[in-house]
Amino acid sequence: MPVLNIYKLDGSQSGTVEINNEIFGIEPNKTVMHEVLVAELAELRQGTASTKTRAEVRGGGRKPFRQKGSGRARQGSTRAPHMVGGGVVHGPKPRSYVKKVNKKVRKLALKSALATKINAGNLIVLDNFTLDVPKTKTFVEFANALNFSGEKQLYVVNNFADDKDYNLYMSVRNIKKAFVLEPGELNIFWLIKQDKVVVTREALAAIEEVLA
Repeated sequence: MPVLNIYKLDGSQSGTVEINNEIFGIEPNKTVMHEVLVAELAELRQGTASTKTRAEVRGGGRKPFRQKGSGRARQGSTRAPHMVGGGVVHGPKPRSYVKKVNKKVRKLALKSALATKINAGNLIVLDNFTLDVPKTKTFVEFANALNFSGEKQLYVVNNFADDKDYNLYMSVRNIKKAFVLEPGELNIFWLIKQDKVVVTREALAAIEEVLA
């Protein structure tokens, strides 16, 4: 099984942890990662854009001027698409942008993204950290100790209801370009967007359980 180093908040190594090779050691599938990323971004679209056709725009029931004799082109309504204040041709209507992706494909994409981070040395396991109160300085020093302070950071904690994890969230949220998620919220977008992924040991076990 592959092995990852475990770090403390002071940046020192406290040991190693074995990870499931079938989850974190696979050959990344970039095609599947792209498919799932497109689906995730599509699901964020509201799909509420709406325009009115000439039948829906108020007014225009009367012929604007007589058919012949005015010297102008004949018109039947002031709400025709080429008229100011007229309807819109082929404009957007409310719709859903949701793209169906199978669960197995989503799992494979997550495995591929995590494997990519591990292969590049961009996944860090955090353990043995105790926070009585939130303190941003602690995590700034942690990032400096492991030389990723200037990079975009993603922290994955096991449960916000846990005081230790919640204090981590309260500390990290003040750091520029940092974001915090629970294992169930983990997705391709954030794994690709952020440079370094810091996972607590409990969260790593939860991810393994979900993706197994």
